[in-house]
Amino acid sequence: MAEIFGGLPNGVGHRQIAMELRAVDGARIADKTVLKMMREMGLSCGIRRETGYHRYGSYRGKVGEAFENVLGRDFSADGPWQKMGTDVTEFKLSFGRAYLAPVYDFGSKEIVAHSISRHPDLAQQEEMLMAAKPGWARPVPHSDMGWQYQHATYVRALADNGFTQSMSRKGNCIDNGATERVFGHLKDEFFRGRDWDTFESFKADLEAYIRHWNNTRRQVRLKGLTPVEFREQALREAA
Repeated sequence: MAEIFGGLPNGVGHRQIAMELRAVDGARIADKTVLKMMREMGLSCGIRRETGYHRYGSYRGKVGEAFENVLGRDFSADGPWQKMGTDVTEFKLSFGRAYLAPVYDFGSKEIVAHSISRHPDLAQQEEMLMAAKPGWARPVPHSDMGWQYQHATYVRALADNGFTQSMSRKGNCIDNGATERVFGHLKDEFFRGRDWDTFESFKADLEAYIRHWNNTRRQVRLKGLTPVEFREQALREAA
């Protein structure tokens, strides 16, 4: 058990370990049994703090084109590339600040594209969008009303690829709750209690964590599959 914990990020709880044991080792073990063993070994997982981190705000009023909330808080999706969320989150570090702009698939729970930058500018959004164009899907991308998502360049990029843009209402983070939850898990498992001296080292480690999230981190809502495993299974079944 201790060896398994050593290979997982901070903040990973007993359900994650139980899923890993069942999927990788073929163990027949219940979540509660893992929790009991953790307690006996003095191992614990910190409780995720919903508001323990600084939130980056990009709202500057109506500076471009706004869109209706097409999703209406319905983040459910039975397959990949149907509904997606995006936002920007900020990290305060010794070298300054860094920003992550991801595209999160509500169906597969996969971070399908992202940009890590020292500046939350339009160039970051353009880099993120370049990685989020599969050419065969037309998902509904959902965001808040940040200036980036109202900008003509961003709006045109989505429209040119046949995407139906959706926006949260001003001042209502619940409308973008699915993406906000990812930021909460990411900051607890990857960021909490750590610091980096350079942007380059921070970016490399965050890139590694995103690969872990997509390829290794098993999810209860995916019935123990990783996001990539779920996506590949769903595409095979749809073929």
